[in-house]
Amino acid sequence: MDGLNILPLAITMMAGPQIMSAFVFVTTPRPVRVSSAFLLGVAIAASTGVAIMLGLATWLASSTDLGDSDDNGSAGQVIQYILVGLLIAAAVKNWLTRATAEPPKWLGTLMAAGPGRAFKTGLLLILLMPSDLMVMATVGVHLAQAGANYAEALPFIALTVLVAALPLLVLLLFRRRAERAMPAVRDWMNSHSWLVNIIVCVIFIVLILT
Repeated sequence: MDGLNILPLAITMMAGPQIMSAFVFVTTPRPVRVSSAFLLGVAIAASTGVAIMLGLATWLASSTDLGDSDDNGSAGQVIQYILVGLLIAAAVKNWLTRATAEPPKWLGTLMAAGPGRAFKTGLLLILLMPSDLMVMATVGVHLAQAGANYAEALPFIALTVLVAALPLLVLLLFRRRAERAMPAVRDWMNSHSWLVNIIVCVIFIVLILT
């Protein structure tokens, strides 16, 4: 993908409520079925989102010269700098409100979720989460600048799904130990959601600027 480090991008896609949801689903009474439905939703959403962003970036490239990805003055780079500004603002907001920050209330309701709701959660978290939209937009811009096609984005999509699947894979590999550890990990992430959000912003800023 034109030099992009796709693993950090995939991690950024799932950091925040996305990976928190994955941890919640492996602590439900039917973890394999529910988590599998969640992963299907993530896969479809990521595939669709990247396709849309690539289409928009290609259309923009046809009317505006996005320039080379190494050109700091190109339109593509300007778009990414705007994203950096938005991410810095989001990180500062999370830091200032950390004392009163709470995880989304809907996270607490996922313990009773079935496969249908888990699928919808995976779908909507990727397609509606601002951070994920920014990541997919960045992927689309880079592909358009390089004149690449959709197939070049498949490794990124596959890695995103793999990151989303890590809690389930850990559960399957270390069943008893994972069953004891997963609730504690879930609770820590819920209580430190503000820190997770800041880490996401910092990782994405570094990815854009390097």
